[in-house]
Amino acid sequence: MASTSRTRTGRGRGRGSGSLSLPPLPSTLPLIIEEFFIVVYEDPLVKKQLPKKFADYLDGQEPAKVYLRAADCGPRLRTVEVLFDGQGRMYLDKGWEKFAIAHGVDFGCYVHFKYEGDDVLTVKVFDETMCRRYYYSDDESN
Repeated sequence: MASTSRTRTGRGRGRGSGSLSLPPLPSTLPLIIEEFFIVVYEDPLVKKQLPKKFADYLDGQEPAKVYLRAADCGPRLRTVEVLFDGQGRMYLDKGWEKFAIAHGVDFGCYVHFKYEGDDVLTVKVFDETMCRRYYYSDDESN
């Protein structure tokens, strides 16, 4: 008796049966990492590690610094030095503390980053209740 291979299909709710399957993603598509977030579990003012996938995305073009722009706060960019540890990890270092203080980054905050290209990251800060913090000015005196 010949062996036959059967594909099992799930049964949907209601009438009919079948399965919903998505086509596989082509392996030729480039990996694009434009947005990510970090959760602040430690001291919000010390260097912050960015996701490894983002660091991998920048492989070969590792910037010495990035420019952070708070969303909806105008065109002002804050320069933040970047560290790469040689093991594929990327950190926001000098300059992060000033940005964090100016934008109320604290324990439990979610910090959303959007990579705009040219080493610019637009940042949105969400508090521990997951509500976004809005700022009317990016002036250090306010």
